[in-house]
Amino acid sequence: MALRILAFAFLAGLALVAQAQSLTVFAAASLKNALDEVAALHKGAKPTVSYGASSALAKQIENGAPADIFISADLDWMDYVETKGLVAPGTRKNLLGNRLVLVAPAKQPVKLQIAPGFAIGRAIGNGRIALADPQSVPAGKYAKAAFEKLGVWDQVSGHVAAVENVRAALALVARGEAPLGVVYQTDASAESGVMVAGVFPADSHPPIVYPVAALKGAKGGAAAFLALLGSPAARAVFEKHGFTVN
Repeated sequence: MALRILAFAFLAGLALVAQAQSLTVFAAASLKNALDEVAALHKGAKPTVSYGASSALAKQIENGAPADIFISADLDWMDYVETKGLVAPGTRKNLLGNRLVLVAPAKQPVKLQIAPGFAIGRAIGNGRIALADPQSVPAGKYAKAAFEKLGVWDQVSGHVAAVENVRAALALVARGEAPLGVVYQTDASAESGVMVAGVFPADSHPPIVYPVAALKGAKGGAAAFLALLGSPAARAVFEKHGFTVN
């Protein structure tokens, strides 16, 4: 009898531990300020949020990283994870939108009218323009698409300082190590060391969409966290930080 009681207590303890386990969220680097604030609203164990380039996070998920929820900064990398059969069916939705901006160091302000054929090369001069890797990272891919649509990629391509994610590009400009960079509007708002030199026309690049989904094998609390992300309280936080909410 005593052994049976001990076994029951042990199993009950395991259940409580499982319930208390925090979720692991993989999220695009540009979400950090806003998502940290939203995660603090979560009832129960605080989620662990790992930020990085959507491309890197998607590859980590593919390689078995124990994530419960993925928030990408573009549709392509969420599509990639979904085609690998790693998204929990019925959980994917488009969560947020953003704008693309050109930034300069706050101590070296620049203003440019972004339009077809604009003189971006002259503004870069002998320096480099900070971009998240335009071959794979969403912010860099959006930037390259915009420069190509505006007919000025040839002015830019030889001067790119390609970095691992959009926040790294933001930091290069904020430190004055690059005279210009391309980031999201929300990143520029979060960093006092930069100023917005220009805003890219919305039709110069694919729409900036942040999809979210639970992943296969996600912990039981994933559904509640997804519900939180779509709640009025979260919406207010995201909008305060400059995101549009879908």
